[in-house]
Amino acid sequence: MRTMKNLFRQSLNHCKSTRALALSALFVGIIITMDMLNIRLQFTPQLRITFDYLFSASIGMLFGPVLGLMSGFCADLLGYLMNSGGGAYFPGFTITAMVAGLIYGLLLYYPPKESKRFFLRCLITKGMINLICNVILNTYWFSLTGGEAMSALLPLRLAKNLVLWVPEALLMFLVLNLVRRISHQFPALRREDL
Repeated sequence: MRTMKNLFRQSLNHCKSTRALALSALFVGIIITMDMLNIRLQFTPQLRITFDYLFSASIGMLFGPVLGLMSGFCADLLGYLMNSGGGAYFPGFTITAMVAGLIYGLLLYYPPKESKRFFLRCLITKGMINLICNVILNTYWFSLTGGEAMSALLPLRLAKNLVLWVPEALLMFLVLNLVRRISHQFPALRREDL
């Protein structure tokens, strides 16, 4: 059993690897691009469907919670600079991105080899992200910045995240399995536990 301290220590070792940092930076660039290519839902501008979580989850699985947290920070800050459209910066969304990267890193860093257990891990991870980051934190940030009551925003955001939970977890499972197979092709990224 890996202790939390060892998990962070092993993840921190990836910060010394140029290849790990370069691949994380590439994923951050993809996250920013995917954030621009979101699908906005008609009835409210705060609800949108994105696929950038797939790349945040990949960073978490490959490099753990430290680079997951740092990548969340960089992706949100750089994404704001590129996509802000002149709007004001709000640090709450950066905190949400960092918490999401941390959760992906903590829960996906040492994925189980068995498909059923790995899918269950993806389902739990995506459920935690949807609840903690999307429903609780982001709803609170939207209520602070938009002036709407949290109780008015919560039902739609909760419904959207419940409906998308299983499909997003399934897509994450499929993509992470692909990332796992590709990482075995590159000796610099190969880990015996993936």
